[in-house]
Amino acid sequence: MKRWIFVLAVLLFTTPLQARDTAHLFSIQEALDSEAYVGRLNSDVKLYFGDTGHGKIDKNFGDFVTNKKTRSARNVQKKCEWALLSALLSLQGRAIKEGGSAVVNIRSFYKKNEFSSITQYECHSGALIAGVALKGTVVHID
Repeated sequence: MKRWIFVLAVLLFTTPLQARDTAHLFSIQEALDSEAYVGRLNSDVKLYFGDTGHGKIDKNFGDFVTNKKTRSARNVQKKCEWALLSALLSLQGRAIKEGGSAVVNIRSFYKKNEFSSITQYECHSGALIAGVALKGTVVHID
């Protein structure tokens, strides 16, 4: 009996445990239109996803990455919307810090894999946590 307990313990503690990591694509517009976003984003710093057109760039401050997670008990889509909101607020904060007026070419950047879309963002979820990583270029637009 002791031998089986020992074998079980060895297997349990030496086998790598993999956390669930499920990729989801959700609508950017649906997130932006959600009740949670009302009045939270800074209207002075414009956000442009993917290759969406924008005004003439006066100054480019470079690319910046943000990776935000949430442990909310909500459903997966709501968790992802909160993580996206946090990531967008982070990019807007960086734009203000750098002297920019917009963040362009915003794309998903989960585990350094880029996914660019004007309509969808990528979110990864596990049993308790959901995360959104974004990369965007901070610029000043005329």
